[in-house]
Amino acid sequence: MAIPAIFLPTNLTVTATIKANSSFRKLNKTPTNPFNSSLKSLTKSGKLDEALLLIESQKSSQLDIESYSSLLHACISKKSVEHGHRLYIHLLLNSNKSILNDPLILSKLITLFSVCDQLDEARRIFEHAIGNEDRPESVWVAMAIGYSRKRCFREALLVYSKMLFRSIEPGNFAFSMAVKACSGISDLRVGRGVHAQIIKADEEADQVVYNALLGMYTECGCFRDVLKVFEEMPERNVVSWNSLIAGFVKKRQVFEAFETFRRMQNEDVGYSWVTFTTILAICSQVTYLYYGREIHSQIIKSTNVPDVVLLNSLLDMYAKCGAMEYCRRVFERMKYRDITSWNTVINGYAINGLMGETMKLFDEMVSSGVRPDGVTFIALLSGCSHAGLADLGEELFESMTRDFGIRPSLEHYACLVDILGRAGKIKEALQVVEKMPVKPSGSIWGSLLNSCRLHGNVSLAELVAEQLFEMEPNNCGNYVMLSNIYANAGMWEGVKKVREMMENKGIKKEAGCSWIQVRNKVHTFMAGGGFEFRNSDEYKEVWDELSEAIEKIGYKPDTRVVLHDVSEETKAEWICGHSERLATVFGLIQTGSGIPIRVTKNIRICADCHSWMKFVSVITRRRIIVRDTNRFHHFDQGKCSCNEYW
Repeated sequence: MAIPAIFLPTNLTVTATIKANSSFRKLNKTPTNPFNSSLKSLTKSGKLDEALLLIESQKSSQLDIESYSSLLHACISKKSVEHGHRLYIHLLLNSNKSILNDPLILSKLITLFSVCDQLDEARRIFEHAIGNEDRPESVWVAMAIGYSRKRCFREALLVYSKMLFRSIEPGNFAFSMAVKACSGISDLRVGRGVHAQIIKADEEADQVVYNALLGMYTECGCFRDVLKVFEEMPERNVVSWNSLIAGFVKKRQVFEAFETFRRMQNEDVGYSWVTFTTILAICSQVTYLYYGREIHSQIIKSTNVPDVVLLNSLLDMYAKCGAMEYCRRVFERMKYRDITSWNTVINGYAINGLMGETMKLFDEMVSSGVRPDGVTFIALLSGCSHAGLADLGEELFESMTRDFGIRPSLEHYACLVDILGRAGKIKEALQVVEKMPVKPSGSIWGSLLNSCRLHGNVSLAELVAEQLFEMEPNNCGNYVMLSNIYANAGMWEGVKKVREMMENKGIKKEAGCSWIQVRNKVHTFMAGGGFEFRNSDEYKEVWDELSEAIEKIGYKPDTRVVLHDVSEETKAEWICGHSERLATVFGLIQTGSGIPIRVTKNIRICADCHSWMKFVSVITRRRIIVRDTNRFHHFDQGKCSCNEYW
């Protein structure tokens, strides 16, 4: 039915009406409560005692929800459980139920007590709150996050499931919490269930939910799902890209991780310190010094101050790329160092064969008031083992408990057994194993087996190998080492027996592989492979010149490293195809005079290649740095940093 024109206001009437209403609102506007303003000002400036005194001196009706909320927020930020308790008691005794039952106040109270390690109190408030009436999602999620914060992920998911049972519709806040809880316990089944709920929900998933899904699938090793979620995201931020890179790292797809990082840079996404920390960790694993330096330059150019975690990753990268001069330079310029900073540089010196510098830095660490921990002594003992410093190693092992109160772990005992065994004190090493307060681990028996290899003790090696085959039936390295012990002793029937065992169990020996980074590209070589490169004219020319030159100054192939019952000519030919040699020759061809050659190998360098590298460093006047599974070998002018003890 149409409204008669007489009842419709003219423009003048409308204008007058608007003005009148506006004046009425101004006259009747609730004046700002000075107590609320004062309280907010005090909480913002962190004066919690004064804020609480103000609250306790006023009637609750004079204060609004926002004022209580701001004070609780300040208590959470400062983790002040004392002030939180006082406010909670005041609310219980003096406020009306509407304030204490407000979802915002309840959520903040639960959060406060959970961040202050009073989870029981948080749970009591939560259970009382949900006892007789339904509460919104925020209250449930606050409790679930409290559990997750204490790594009680199953309890967090139980809260989430109870919320669903109450027919409370979950939103992105609840979804992100549930997905992160699934990630915490790697529960793929429940995680997929929550993902299905996210897809079916009316509310569009936000970036936090998508990033949580990326993290969950990465943690559960479902990389196809990681890629699928990433590609389906409407928007991606730095966290999204970091999750994808972490997924590649978990799958050991190093090249893909670097490509993703490049793509991230090309799309101007930006970066976080987490991005650089992840990439530096990869550089450490595969000795990518070129990329590591690039990241370092970006850190220097940044206007933000790098955190200690990032700088520790930078230290580790330089140390594990054999560039200890850069590592020490970064360390000296750090304004703040934690125990990890000291341990990283100490370990770096140790694996690079610089035990003199290792002990100097350790003494500096102790004198500066930093207390060493178990990791410190693992680095020291491991360094002593590879340097042949048996007496120093035994003294450090005793000092660890006597002077620093550190109880030896299995790793410490493994290092001590290795120190004694390498030094030929196998009887003493066995006594350590027998007197250990805990059952020997595979690494301890492995150290003994390696000592048997070094000193040709076949009978003991067989007994130790039996223990290892029982403890680690699928560890290829144990079978290979026993086979090598038999081969060194000329016991070819024993070699045949071990190989048959491996074949019956489906265990394959890991092929030798070496890689070298030249400029911004990584080149990989397999033992006996690289035929295209080996057949090239430039390779043949350099190889022939090198072979002739090193023979003139005394190099002779040591064919004993070929542990097969074949002719001497075949052995000599096989040695030439070792992956570290191919990588070194490639580096000599592709890099300029005077530039160090940096090679990484996936297994231990053989004795003949070790000798060959020393002679090549003399002829070419180049530093050759080889990192194998055990340590670094720095070859320079015919000498190696290991001093022939490896």
